[in-house]
Amino acid sequence: MTPGTDVSRARRADRYPGSGRLARLLARPAFQSLGLAPRLFFAMALVVVAGAATLLAVSLLVAPQVFYGHLHRSGLSLVTPAVQHHVDEAFSQALWLSLSLGVLAAIGAATLVTWLVSRRLASPVAEVAEATTRLAHGHYDTVVPDPGLGPEFAALTVAVNQLAQLLGSSEEIRRRLLADLTHELRTPLASLEATVEAITDGVLPVDQTTLDTLAEQASRLHRLVADLESVSRAEERQLALDPRPVRLSDIAKRAVDVLRPRFDSEGVVLTLNSLPAGPIVTADADRLVAALMNVLDNALRHTPRGRNVIVAVDAIGSTSSDHGRALLTVTDTGEGFESAQATLLFERFYRTDPARTTNRPTGGRHGSGIGLTIARAIVEAHHGEISAQSSGPDLGARFTISLPIAPEPIHQ
Repeated sequence: MTPGTDVSRARRADRYPGSGRLARLLARPAFQSLGLAPRLFFAMALVVVAGAATLLAVSLLVAPQVFYGHLHRSGLSLVTPAVQHHVDEAFSQALWLSLSLGVLAAIGAATLVTWLVSRRLASPVAEVAEATTRLAHGHYDTVVPDPGLGPEFAALTVAVNQLAQLLGSSEEIRRRLLADLTHELRTPLASLEATVEAITDGVLPVDQTTLDTLAEQASRLHRLVADLESVSRAEERQLALDPRPVRLSDIAKRAVDVLRPRFDSEGVVLTLNSLPAGPIVTADADRLVAALMNVLDNALRHTPRGRNVIVAVDAIGSTSSDHGRALLTVTDTGEGFESAQATLLFERFYRTDPARTTNRPTGGRHGSGIGLTIARAIVEAHHGEISAQSSGPDLGARFTISLPIAPEPIHQ
């Protein structure tokens, strides 16, 4: 309790002596240690007592005036003193008896209702407290039922249940990430270890080929760590974006120009189908180019020599709620995948068939398995969506990036 609070309470106590005594009562340690139900009971009991006291005061002030006014107008005010005494005594006894019984009955009924209501209100709060304690101890399967006490309590239980689901999902992702990361690190580390042992045993000479092998595995580890850092930053919405109006065709051209030499060296034909005056989106051009390059890198790794990859830019019409959607599609005639794998492709380290791409030269990330994850995080950071479709193995694949069209025109 701060000194300012003490001064404020002292001033209120000087102005309102009753409220000062009540404030001192509420500040006592014995009251502070009470739970929610006793506090609610005490608060409602104060309301009942205040109502009963008000009823008594008003009845004692108003009832005699009304009663004797009626006696005076009826002509009974000229009765003898003995009769007047009996009338006063009868009225007083009737008034006090009826008020006393009425107030006692009201207090009894109000006390029962107050006890029931306080328990009813305190029980969901206790359940939420217990649920959050279980969540803190790692029990993410905890579910809090809706107590049926209105939208506020319903929103509270929904928030706690959503928190439990998010924590459970994060824990599952963490475990899967550790398992996948262990698997990904095992191959280059084993290769490094075997090479070093061979050099130590004199099996391999320390020549340029051996050094290149060591450098390649070290570079693979470095790329894996860099990719993990990128995808973690992207999924946690920590990407530093500089969104500006830009033509989606310019984004596609930049990515295609950068990767065309790699496609040519792999013998895969890369084609861009886009009109110069394509749809305009509000985006960080560099980030979006990186996302498209990751999708193209994936297409290159899964498209055999002699086949082709097509990049196209299109748009769909506007609706009453937005200005339409800009579409950026990457279509290949490569390995394809089962339709059930469409959503799994964007998970970290997921591969449709590792055996089919293990020995394939890529010249890029060597299939770290998180390029599409990074692309999805970047696209979603721009309020867009990315999806994958395929008719089946060896029937090619199609990746579609959908972004909202910018409402304002581009500034040249």
